[in-house]
Amino acid sequence: MSRFSLNSRAKLVTAIGALCLMTTGAQAQNLVVDGSLCVGNDCPTSPAFGFATILLQENNLRIKALDTSTSASFPTTDWQITFNESANGGRNKFSIVDLDSDRTPFTIEARARNHSLYVDDGGRIGIGTSTPVADLHAKTGNTPTLRLEQDGASGFTSQIWDVAGNEAGFFIRDVTGGSTLPFRIRPGAANASLVIDGDDEVGISVGTNPRAKLHISNGGAVQPAPNAEDDMIIQDDGPVRFALINLSPVGGANEIWTFTNNNTMRLSAGTDDPEFILDDSGNLTILGALTESSDKHAKMAIEPVSPDEILAKVTALPIAEWTYKHDAEAGTRHIGPMAQDFYAAFGTGADERGISTLDSAGVALAAIQALAAENAEQRAENAEQRALNAQLMERLEALEQQLN
Repeated sequence: MSRFSLNSRAKLVTAIGALCLMTTGAQAQNLVVDGSLCVGNDCPTSPAFGFATILLQENNLRIKALDTSTSASFPTTDWQITFNESANGGRNKFSIVDLDSDRTPFTIEARARNHSLYVDDGGRIGIGTSTPVADLHAKTGNTPTLRLEQDGASGFTSQIWDVAGNEAGFFIRDVTGGSTLPFRIRPGAANASLVIDGDDEVGISVGTNPRAKLHISNGGAVQPAPNAEDDMIIQDDGPVRFALINLSPVGGANEIWTFTNNNTMRLSAGTDDPEFILDDSGNLTILGALTESSDKHAKMAIEPVSPDEILAKVTALPIAEWTYKHDAEAGTRHIGPMAQDFYAAFGTGADERGISTLDSAGVALAAIQALAAENAEQRAENAEQRALNAQLMERLEALEQQLN
């Protein structure tokens, strides 16, 4: 096996010629170039190598790697490094080409900005920076952006999304949908402003541990959920208030319902008196009428009652004046039966601890019917008695006239 050491182009040409003569019909020989190497049709006699070890010089620059493996178990793909396109007006670029599939998986165009792609010694990738500080670090002068484009090549509808950030905020842009911004975070947003935990609970300004399906805080320490199955918690240092707004057509008035809670839950439409007030003692006040469902189509096991029996039970029902224990300070007085007595007499309602207004109204109406029947009977008797009295008076008057 022969070894050649060359330090000039002339020596290389001579050596290669001699090598070809010496190795005709023999095995391939090693070649060592002691110095720089210029390859190409346009290499001059004395190339200006500078610091270049290998210089390629001609008008179509290609480095081709042809894999001659013949066994099916070995890879055989052929590759090519291409410097610029050959056609007039073609691109100035550096590419790696998969010759077997005629694809170009990697290209760098001329005049790409400095550090367009940079991989540091920690495996971090910089885009536009030589000092990446994260696994992927993109740096540019205006709105660094990641575009996600589904081009329809696989049969799915085309769609383009941008994930970007600038001095105005971090946002997701629906490019296909008119470049709307369905999601946005402004600079300076507080830590854990929006959190979705492992139980699919969503927290807004409650730290990293929301306590309900939707947990919102406008101040104050996060408190344990009053009920493990709560769907929504709203908390505040002061009164809790939120609004439901139904925007009206142009020229009309908006419909606004506000909810406030300061030891009293209030629902109000507009600025007038609240339509609904529920205080922490359980007292409920409404501005209008209370309507309870009594549709016959919503009922079953319908049985008539005896007004007389109802009246008898009402007559025997103890009625007292009393104060709720939680109203002891206010001393608010009420009149009515005890729920236990009412339940024992009529057996209605969910249990013996409360009286439904629907039941008490029904009992009152039945008792009124019984009293009305008694009154009608009494009026009939009175009318009959008046008729008898009138007849008696007529006879007395007739007798008196006869005596006179």
